[in-house]
Amino acid sequence: MKKIIYRKLAKDCLNFFLLTIITISIIIWILQAVNYLDFVIEDGHGFLVYFKYTLFNFPKILSRVFPFALFLSFSYILLKYENKNELVIFWNYGIQKIHFINFFIKFSLCFVLISLLLSALITPFAQNKAKSFIRSSDLDFFESILKPKKFIDVIGNLTIYFEEKNNRGELKNIFLNEKKDYRNSQTTFAKKGIIESGGYEKILILYDGKTINKINEKVSEFQFSKSDYNISKFGSNTTVYQKTQETSTIDLVNCLLFFKNTVDKIENKEIINCDSQNLDNIYKELYARLVKPLYLTFLVAVSLLIIIKSKSDHLFNVNKFRIYSFAFVVIVFVESSSQLIGANLIKNLFLSILPFIFTLIIYLYFLIKLKVSKR
Repeated sequence: MKKIIYRKLAKDCLNFFLLTIITISIIIWILQAVNYLDFVIEDGHGFLVYFKYTLFNFPKILSRVFPFALFLSFSYILLKYENKNELVIFWNYGIQKIHFINFFIKFSLCFVLISLLLSALITPFAQNKAKSFIRSSDLDFFESILKPKKFIDVIGNLTIYFEEKNNRGELKNIFLNEKKDYRNSQTTFAKKGIIESGGYEKILILYDGKTINKINEKVSEFQFSKSDYNISKFGSNTTVYQKTQETSTIDLVNCLLFFKNTVDKIENKEIINCDSQNLDNIYKELYARLVKPLYLTFLVAVSLLIIIKSKSDHLFNVNKFRIYSFAFVVIVFVESSSQLIGANLIKNLFLSILPFIFTLIIYLYFLIKLKVSKR
């Protein structure tokens, strides 16, 4: 019978957790997707790239919402059972509160494993996959970013300006400036231009213009009646390099091992972002992926503080307010604790064992509180 009771309560917590995390994540995902429309409107990427990019950012949102959704789910279900006097039935049936607490602390380990899998493996892979769509994307909506009497510089090293665009799609009085490096550039003026697609390329056909080339401080120019300008060779200015957050956990760990065994080198060229100047970011990223999920057991234990006092106790509402306030402080601390991580290994080690220390403290509090209440 006790197993049935535990199974029913665990199922209710799990179902409400899934409902909570999916609902909140979808709301955040939709709001975030609106901001990502800039990839289409300003950077000229296609809607398919935009959809893939936003879709693969969903695991990151799940990972960030996970702690809040878990605490909210467990605390809500426990309060619901308490308000319906169902917890009293459990205690009268012979279920001891400490056994009840032990069950849910063990149950929380399942969520810890899921969160570790999400933050350490799935999210970095999805983030890198999302960025790969931007890296391989061409400017599908190039025409949509062109606006008259406005300097457009979102395309690689190219700046475009034109005065007007007529009903036939012709651009009037065009200015193009291509910076190849700080000493070499090419500037083109044309009275008219038309954008055409040839296979996989976009060509800007220019009429009646002049091109000025600056090569190693030497200037040359030539006039043309018609000239083809290949737009497809330029990429978007969207950041496409792989960030530390998009690097796999195995690579980050190997990077730290590399510097642990190597004293005189400052970079491992075989691993992306593995250089001595990026070590602080690597420590912070590994902490976020491997240590933060360990706080989930502590958050579940915080929600279990609800069973200490019954709703008939005059301090029940005060106790409930304290629990939610304390949980809010814990979540804020967990999210901001990454900023405390750095090159100091002793401090990093201490911060890494804090989840276990906090969980042990609250478990001792349960033992003391329940022992006192029995007297």
